[in-house]
Amino acid sequence: MRLMRFGPSMLFLRTSDVEGGESFLKNLFGVEELSVDEAWNQSGELDTIIFVTPAEEWKTVLNLKRGAFLVKMRSDSVLKELLNAKAPFDRANLGPQIILLRVPKEAEKTSEIIPKRYGGIETSFARGINEGEERDTLLLVTDKKLSEPLSIRDIKEAFLIRKNFIEVYRTLRTDLPIILFKLLPEGWKEITIRIYDTEKRYEENIERVLLVLEDLDLGYVVSEGWDWDYPRPFMRIKVYKIKLITWEDPLRIKFLLKGLEYRDYQRFADIDVFVEEKKIPWVEVSKEYASKFELAKAAREELESLLSEDTKKRLHEIEDRLLEGKNPNE
Repeated sequence: MRLMRFGPSMLFLRTSDVEGGESFLKNLFGVEELSVDEAWNQSGELDTIIFVTPAEEWKTVLNLKRGAFLVKMRSDSVLKELLNAKAPFDRANLGPQIILLRVPKEAEKTSEIIPKRYGGIETSFARGINEGEERDTLLLVTDKKLSEPLSIRDIKEAFLIRKNFIEVYRTLRTDLPIILFKLLPEGWKEITIRIYDTEKRYEENIERVLLVLEDLDLGYVVSEGWDWDYPRPFMRIKVYKIKLITWEDPLRIKFLLKGLEYRDYQRFADIDVFVEEKKIPWVEVSKEYASKFELAKAAREELESLLSEDTKKRLHEIEDRLLEGKNPNE
């Protein structure tokens, strides 16, 4: 589970010829002009969003109606390219450094904790960029996963912290467990996932489960390894155990992992979920399905709709290997 990352840099370029400056950027970086929303929505960690502004605007001002250019490079690399290309700009300014923090959906105390602990001033996205300086930190809070681009609408709260962003980032990274406990003191759960495959294809099945846990940001894997299970007295079977700390509903995790047990009614493995050593039966996940096969089919459909394309492709590649040589009626 990823709980913190950098956002894009905001680079403001001043020129007496705005149209010429915009054409220069298009040719140099091979990019097109976007709206601020589009540039932000498509940006990733440490990308650069560039604004070309009239020379007389010496103050950093984010105009949401003005066009922007998204360059998939760090700001220092962008500035190097501009300098080497003798770009027609009079001045360059950077907005505050952006850090994104993911919190649980149920969290309601962020506005109490951040100002008190870090001296952050509650603000908005645009106002934080306009008022912040290059060395300041703009902390944006969201409840969406950070492994994908976020839209501006995904930002729940914004805080301007007038401290060096490197210092803030290091402190936040150390403080994350404390912050999350304060935000959700009773909401954390420890669950155990047990994988059993009669055909002993554990390497592939373990990878499939870990792929899904990581891509969907379902929690922290705190330990994993081999264990024994006793389905009946005097019957011992070897299982692979993954221990997860999460704020997600265990029933939700059980439902999604049910989608990994089968594909098109072809079985891969048994994947059981335990909370406090108590196994969650499949019938507890949803009573609207008449059989575990119907449940698995519905879970697979939802799972595939949530996975990123790269993860889905990797998952199918592993499963295709598992299905090679299997009897379709098996």
